Amino acid sequence: MTDEALKTRSVGTDEASDRSAVRKVLEKIKAEGRNALTAPEGKLVCDAYGIRVPREGAARSAADAVKLAEQVGFPVVLKIVSPGILHKTEAGGVLVGLKSREDVSKGYDSILANVKRYKAGAKIEGVQVQQMLTGGQEVIVGAVTDPSFGKLVAFGLGGVLVEVLKDVTFRLAPASKDDALSMLDGIQAAEMLKGVRGGAAVNRDALADIIVRVSRLISDFPEIDEMDLNPVFATDREAIAADVRIVVDFAPRPERYRPSHEDIVAKMNRIMKPDAVAVIGASSEDGKIGNSVMKNLINGGYQGTIYPIHPKADEIMGIEAYKSVKDVPGEIDVAVFAIPAKFVAQALIECGEKKISGAVLIPSGFAETGNLEGQTELQEIGRKYNIRLMGPNIYGFYYTHKNLCATFCTAYDVKGSVALSSQSGGIGMAIIGFSRSAKMGVSAIVGLGNKSDIDEDDLLTFFEQDDNTHVIAQHCEDLKDGRAFAEVAKRVSNKKPVIVLKAGRTSAGARAATSHTGALAGNDKIYEDVFRQSGVIRARSLRDLLDFARGVPILPTPKGENVVIITGAGGSGVLLSDACVENGLKLMAMPDDLDQAFRKFIPPFGAAGNPVDITGGEPPKTYQNTVRLGLEDKRIHSLILGYWHTIITPPMVFARLVVEVKEEMKAKGIEKPIVASLAGDVEVEEASEYLYANGVPAYPYSTEIPVAVLGAKYTWARGAGLL
Repeated sequence: MTDEALKTRSVGTDEASDRSAVRKVLEKIKAEGRNALTAPEGKLVCDAYGIRVPREGAARSAADAVKLAEQVGFPVVLKIVSPGILHKTEAGGVLVGLKSREDVSKGYDSILANVKRYKAGAKIEGVQVQQMLTGGQEVIVGAVTDPSFGKLVAFGLGGVLVEVLKDVTFRLAPASKDDALSMLDGIQAAEMLKGVRGGAAVNRDALADIIVRVSRLISDFPEIDEMDLNPVFATDREAIAADVRIVVDFAPRPERYRPSHEDIVAKMNRIMKPDAVAVIGASSEDGKIGNSVMKNLINGGYQGTIYPIHPKADEIMGIEAYKSVKDVPGEIDVAVFAIPAKFVAQALIECGEKKISGAVLIPSGFAETGNLEGQTELQEIGRKYNIRLMGPNIYGFYYTHKNLCATFCTAYDVKGSVALSSQSGGIGMAIIGFSRSAKMGVSAIVGLGNKSDIDEDDLLTFFEQDDNTHVIAQHCEDLKDGRAFAEVAKRVSNKKPVIVLKAGRTSAGARAATSHTGALAGNDKIYEDVFRQSGVIRARSLRDLLDFARGVPILPTPKGENVVIITGAGGSGVLLSDACVENGLKLMAMPDDLDQAFRKFIPPFGAAGNPVDITGGEPPKTYQNTVRLGLEDKRIHSLILGYWHTIITPPMVFARLVVEVKEEMKAKGIEKPIVASLAGDVEVEEASEYLYANGVPAYPYSTEIPVAVLGAKYTWARGAGLL
């Protein structure tokens, strides 16, 4: 494709790409046993996908270089062309700003000498002579292949700043135009793209176009492992990639095991809502795991059939026992394993022969202890017999709407609409304790442990169609198939909030890589960006996970972004404002007429604007009037209340009047999210509980938590397209 054609082609991406041209280049690289493309080969690939690059050519002599420089126009850049040298600058293989024939001739010889000193014996195919680009903002567009998420496209500041500032953002490839535009706003230096100190803003469509094209290229050709366009010069007219690096890997990638959606739903429904449960290793002896599981099933009120399995017992806890699941006359939906690890494989085979849908593998002693072979054996048995495996090394699970406690942990029976899961048993117990303490009803609590088979996206698929579940909160230490999770989460989060606590977010997890983009692909940054792309609410602590799970479902969905703070303490107002910024909330710019309306209810020394500071000495009527105004005015979409404990307006008086106004407005068809921060003596604890019980997430002694809960609701609403 000619440069002129490139200049005039549309920034749209619906035209066909020349895949055959790319395939031809890659086949040549593979035949030569190389793992990287030269710059001229990279240009051919870019041309095939409509990615703008400068005018250039390859020279094999100083005279050729001079001739090419005159054709492309001075000033020019010279770059070494060598399959063995990917980072040309480090080898002294780049010269910029050459303005004359003499500069080019001397530069050609200088580059060859530098490269030979850097890497003696390096194969040199020539010197690239390239039009020198000037002006605009330098950015990087790149791509990496992540072990869990697969192909990712990246964007950030370019040039030398990319590795210094590490200001880069990622999205799953292929990326949409909307994804690409969100990446431009997703870096810390986003304002630089809008023009600073009189500079022109970059052409956002042109930059987004390059991102989309790169993402499509790496999706079409899985053997492209890493790619850098660095720098890309972005101006108000265009975006052109000045340098191209492409790393390839032709090793076949193993296909990931993934059952069909229909099979996942069918199996998970039988596992989570079984009519018959077998307990393999059931016991009458106190202190045994099999005894605890039996007690929880019986005492928890499970109404299905329980089949104790024991090689010698005739009955256990008054229920007829069987030597094997194969001896059970009726159907069994799920088997709970409470036997030592060494016996699990044989018992699992018997479950397969009985056509049981799922196995809950409580025993430890597998991958977590280094016994990878033992866990692999279970996986192979599960796939052979089409049994879904939960665990091993787990506490089991709860499904409250079936009164099912398939676990050896404490029972839990408070029914509700929140489903929680954890990879860790300790975190699972924390979930149970918080839920009980906060009186939070749950639909399910699930342990995933080693995740030999069933993982987070299987649970999402089940909870998506489970009418008893309205919010899903998950703790994970890793995602074995991050792409599958992201695809399912994106679909589910459009219907139900998905909250995830990813452990290990501060680990230095950047993998070794040969490109700038690869070196920047820190594990947690990828999780952060993919979660955002998938509409997932990210919790940054266990407390966040639990508070979001409790608070998000009771808040009505906001109808817009305008948030107003009403507070009785100026100090709380400042902290609440800070929390709004940190949680992506927009404090409403107060219109003059609304400002005057609030001033009617507050003393002259109070402060309207936003926050609305009514001061601490005001009677209940002031709180009542200002909250009512905040709910009545259609321009306000959410309220944050900051209460300061005074004798004039005691905590429970404040709590009751807020609920009264809220219910008064609800009767008129007005519902908005309200959260509250209460500062004061211990009486604010009772007031907070009362508010929470009546649909207002309220927290004593904290300005951060209530705002974070509101921010989580907004994150979900934005991702689901509801604002």
